[in-house]
Amino acid sequence: MGWLSNKRILITGMANSKSIAYGIAKVLHKEGAELAFTYYTEKLKARVQTLSKNFNSDIILPCDVSKETSINRLFIELKKRWLTFDGFIHAIAFVSTDQLTGDYVNNVTREGFITAHEISSYSFVSMAKFCRDMLSDKASLVTLTYLGAMRAIPNYNVMGLAKASLEANTRYMASSMGKDGIRVNAISCGPVRTLASFGIKDFNKMLSYCKNISPIRRNISIEEIGNVAAFLCSDLSSGITGEIIYVDGGVNIVMNVDYSM
Repeated sequence: MGWLSNKRILITGMANSKSIAYGIAKVLHKEGAELAFTYYTEKLKARVQTLSKNFNSDIILPCDVSKETSINRLFIELKKRWLTFDGFIHAIAFVSTDQLTGDYVNNVTREGFITAHEISSYSFVSMAKFCRDMLSDKASLVTLTYLGAMRAIPNYNVMGLAKASLEANTRYMASSMGKDGIRVNAISCGPVRTLASFGIKDFNKMLSYCKNISPIRRNISIEEIGNVAAFLCSDLSSGITGEIIYVDGGVNIVMNVDYSM
């Protein structure tokens, strides 16, 4: 029996076995949770179906969070399998790669700004809105953020603003949903070597720099993020809501963000 026995958790954003969502799914499954997954495009469907077999799940549903009709349809379909469930992992973010280079003020565009906020932040509360009546009275919602929400990180640019929005979103959602017994938290992850992360210029320099200055002198793994996500989804964290929990080896307490040195 694990921490999450009898819990049903929906996981978004699992694109491959190196993604943070996969690391979270791995730990949630180990701790006894029943899992469901979403996919964004038909191209990703087969991949997510294959990965989901590692977690004994056959609930694989489409969802494009840029369309509220798609989010609504996701939960209509999920309700056919789960009348209620115990939370979801929001592992969704997007920004055009041209927004992640050079001078922030010179490079930011209206379209890039809006898209980053809509996909990376608004989608979290939109999902909560459409599934609110399905959530159990001990449900936990968890999203993923990064230190760029608090510090001006080289080449993170407009995504830092979107993550700052997401962190504020987390607090307001926690305040709104707490009366229903629903908790909302965010994990601020250290840099992790995923396929998506390589869209950030000089990401390898960032990894090396963070490893060198981290109090534990190493980078973190997707499983370590998964451990904290499992804790936040469990009743062991019943007194925690509206928090941003750092899983970055302590980098946030020491870094000056000049990894170009």
